[in-house]
Amino acid sequence: MNATPPTSRYSTLSIALHWLMLLLFIAVYACIELRELYPKGSDPREALKSWHFMLGLSVFVLVWLRLFARVTSATPSIEPNPPGWQMVLAKLVHLALYGLMIVMPLLGWALLSAAGKPIPFFGLELPALIAENKETGKWIKEIHQTIGTIGYFLIGIHAVAALFHHYIVKDNTLVRMLPKRK
Repeated sequence: MNATPPTSRYSTLSIALHWLMLLLFIAVYACIELRELYPKGSDPREALKSWHFMLGLSVFVLVWLRLFARVTSATPSIEPNPPGWQMVLAKLVHLALYGLMIVMPLLGWALLSAAGKPIPFFGLELPALIAENKETGKWIKEIHQTIGTIGYFLIGIHAVAALFHHYIVKDNTLVRMLPKRK
């Protein structure tokens, strides 16, 4: 029987996608927050909104590659082994983050569709997901904004937990997701 040897880090693809997704999250949130600095209808505000949509849809595209990498490569164990409740909480936060990466872009796409606006994606215009309906658009916008706020907290909890494990608990939780040093 061929047993695969245990690994101390995630795959190179998983690590690269993890950090790329972080950069995309920063850019998506920055675009939507920075748009407030410009008057409604202005070119910079509209450009930031377009980038927000396109980068958000990029998250949606890449999350599927990330999930594929996650299920096809080994998950390194945490040493020393954390308590069961921490493992359950970590799984719930990861599940919520994956949900965020899937649901938020779909809500954004549906929001633009309901508003009757074009759905830009790097030179392409994507088809509407739903029929134009301003009332539905208002409802979707509220959900999108609420989940977006929750996203700040989820990302923060994830980062604080990684730093807590690295600096306080002194286990290998964070190191598993860092690129190898040469």
